[in-house]
Amino acid sequence: MKKDFYEVLGITKSADAAEIKKAYRKAAIKYHPDKNPGDKEAEENFKLAAEAYEILSDPQKKAKYDQYGHQAFEGAGGGYGGGQGGMNMDDIFSQFGDIFGGGFGGGFGGGRSSGGPRRTKGSNLRIKVKLTLEEIANGVEKKVKVKRKVQAQGVSYKTCSTCNGQGQVMRVTNTILGRMQSASTCPTCGGTGQLLDKKPANADSQGMIQEDETVAIKIPAGVVDGMQLKVSNKGNDAPGNSIPGDLIVAIEEIEHEFLKREGENLHYDLYISFSEAVLGISKDIEAVNGKVRIKLEEGIQSGKILRLKGKGIPSLNGYGNGDLLVHVNVWTPKTLNKEQKEFFEKNISDENFTPNPEKTDKSFFEKVKDMFS
Repeated sequence: MKKDFYEVLGITKSADAAEIKKAYRKAAIKYHPDKNPGDKEAEENFKLAAEAYEILSDPQKKAKYDQYGHQAFEGAGGGYGGGQGGMNMDDIFSQFGDIFGGGFGGGFGGGRSSGGPRRTKGSNLRIKVKLTLEEIANGVEKKVKVKRKVQAQGVSYKTCSTCNGQGQVMRVTNTILGRMQSASTCPTCGGTGQLLDKKPANADSQGMIQEDETVAIKIPAGVVDGMQLKVSNKGNDAPGNSIPGDLIVAIEEIEHEFLKREGENLHYDLYISFSEAVLGISKDIEAVNGKVRIKLEEGIQSGKILRLKGKGIPSLNGYGNGDLLVHVNVWTPKTLNKEQKEFFEKNISDENFTPNPEKTDKSFFEKVKDMFS
């Protein structure tokens, strides 16, 4: 099981942005691969710290993580960053290199955050996936066709002559403190260190073509409408030495014909006749995994709520299932024939037909309060 991100960075949930950044920088310096050559454990801790910072430094991602944990981001089978099961080094240095400041990148052998060409990342693709309530309850794998931009076969790139493939250009400025040297992204190649050399006729001006690809998306049980999952490396490529972007999957829930969802709980309106309420009856009702038979006792009252434990939606964090709440509604006939009307007129004064709620019978407002507690 993946460690809690707050534990990884040694902070609490109340930590602000500055504390999160400071904690990540401390962890990154401790586990940096240039400081721990050949140490696989240090490298994994370095990646894990970067994953933690990616999520906790983004207010929206942090809110999702606080509510749903790791499953809010891992469900689509792509991990948090650029590689299967986690971020890779290129992602980390390209995304978070600037957090270390000038003193870090130059202090270790790699210098990847302050020198050398960087690997550009392609743009993300976004799609919507519609799910039935049954698919949400059980989890599902969806195969979708996406149009991705990829580098064309036969395309070649040459070293940028402006920066000599370094991705950066050095500038020397005279100041009152003396000559100061600074580095900036190469304006010619955009920091990649490469320029388009040759391209096939079917490629665009950047050497890219568009291809259809079928992508399998593993969606965990318990997702909610509007949630976004990420499939790493299934977005667009970028020219040259690049990392593919990601495929962002937005979840759209299809409304169920009979069941209404409220978080992990489900609600079902059951209508019964007056006769059924008086005599009691067994009924089959809809649930997400088929029909469920329930027994209604004699004299059941309209408005009664029956709670079926564990028949709702699974928790995204794996904390069990919600419940199915069956709302009993006694249907009052709007028209009666002569014989039926005479029966009720005869019994209208019968004390057995006079409302006489027991003290244990809850009011409508008490039932609503219980439902949301």
